[in-house]
Amino acid sequence: MRTVNPVDLSFAQDLLAQHGIESFVFDENMSVLEGSIGALIPRRLVVADDHYDRAKRLLQDEGIEPYDGKPW
Repeated sequence: MRTVNPVDLSFAQDLLAQHGIESFVFDENMSVLEGSIGALIPRRLVVADDHYDRAKRLLQDEGIEPYDGKPW
């Protein structure tokens, strides 16, 4: 998942945690470098490779599109 919305990010992370899938937020502190409120550089929610398929399915069931690795 890739988003600038912290609420969506938190929801997705909590959803995965409820199903026993550990996730990590990448690029969380980039807003410090960009000098804004974090609206320009999206954060990425990542999971281990062995949990990817299950996490993808859970997110899609909730209407959240997983990040496909392509540039924004």
